[in-house]
Amino acid sequence: MTTRSARRWPPAQIALTAVAATLSLIWLAPLAWALSTSLKTPTESVTSPHWIPEHITLDSWKEVLKAGDIPNWFVNSVVVSVSVTVIVLLVASLAGYGFARTEFRGKGALMGLTMAGLMFSPAILGVPLFTTVQSLGMVDTYWGMILPQCAPAAMVYILYKFFQGLPRELEEAAFIDGAGRWRIFFTIVLPLSKPSLSAVGIFTFIASWNNFLWPYMVTNNPDLMTMPNGIATVQNAFGIVWPQLMAGGLIAGLPLIIVFVFFQSQIVRGVAHTGLAGQ
Repeated sequence: MTTRSARRWPPAQIALTAVAATLSLIWLAPLAWALSTSLKTPTESVTSPHWIPEHITLDSWKEVLKAGDIPNWFVNSVVVSVSVTVIVLLVASLAGYGFARTEFRGKGALMGLTMAGLMFSPAILGVPLFTTVQSLGMVDTYWGMILPQCAPAAMVYILYKFFQGLPRELEEAAFIDGAGRWRIFFTIVLPLSKPSLSAVGIFTFIASWNNFLWPYMVTNNPDLMTMPNGIATVQNAFGIVWPQLMAGGLIAGLPLIIVFVFFQSQIVRGVAHTGLAGQ
């Protein structure tokens, strides 16, 4: 009897499990509906809503793959997103560490100016950014799509909060041993920052992959289109054909689903280590 009672779940755990299962179903429902619709015929997709297709067909997937240059768009998205992620990790880690550990004149004002970037939507900055990129001759180039995405204030703030929580004693001991600021940063601080760096990298990659507006503004070259822009052109060519619309959306979102499934533990650890969970 004691063993059986010990194995029983307490009411609180049962309630949390039920809530988690409900939220999981809510999150999975749109994906399941998109997959179901993509397997229907165009006529069936606009009839009365039902989850299971009466006639399963892959025609919509074949049409999207045939009409669009999916491999090229995928490569462009990978190049842009990976480049943005690497540059953001370098810039945000240096800026966050500088704010957290160094004292210099105007630090408060510069920190306030950086955090002011959280107040403005990227859409507001579209016109001045495009004017700047155009004056530098980077329209219809990879750099034109990459560089304007490489200064997110939110990522600087996440790493700034994490670096503030690192014990100063480790750095002071390294200073006593003769290590310089750069050596301490690369050999002590960054290895200890892997959870937060992983979270920042994943957030940045997802945001860059999903970015539709800026690549749409800065390039008209079909060979440089990213996945969101390319899928949008395929959809416009077809009009509103729901199975093809859903198939295109699933193709564009599949890499993000894979990233989340394999790196969700790093996301949770990163948010927990930065102290942002309650903010």
